[in-house]
Amino acid sequence: MRWEEVCENKQLQDLPFKIELNKWGQIVMSPVKIKHSFYQGRIQRLLESLLHTGEVMPECAINTSDSVKVADVVWCSEERFTQIENEISASIAPEICVEVKSSSNTWEEMEFKRNLYLEAQAVEVWLCNEQGEMKFYNEQGELERSLLVPDFPKQIKR
Repeated sequence: MRWEEVCENKQLQDLPFKIELNKWGQIVMSPVKIKHSFYQGRIQRLLESLLHTGEVMPECAINTSDSVKVADVVWCSEERFTQIENEISASIAPEICVEVKSSSNTWEEMEFKRNLYLEAQAVEVWLCNEQGEMKFYNEQGELERSLLVPDFPKQIKR
């Protein structure tokens, strides 16, 4: 299946799951709990308050070498947003891609997606665990804090 088909399929539009494709075109669905949605929303609001340029978006579809993955939250510069805004799925990853770990994810899956986003030209990838602890990465590895948003907290609080 292609991403365009997923987007146009009426049976898939109202599912309460995040939908992605694997490299064989198979649909992968990840159910989320309230805490996942909470962290996703809080990360989005924090990014919007700390960055006054570019676009912050939830659930951004990104072309990767393992087909289309959907980052929980992204930040995209104006320049990169102009490049991808009319695409069905982003041909280049936004500069910041954030994944929030669900109980249905393993850390191996999270690290795999981190590498896919970096390979797709993300500048930083952030991972949030189930306790709201943030880890920041770029191509060189783990960072002490984000270089793009140095004031972003290491812990998402309620």
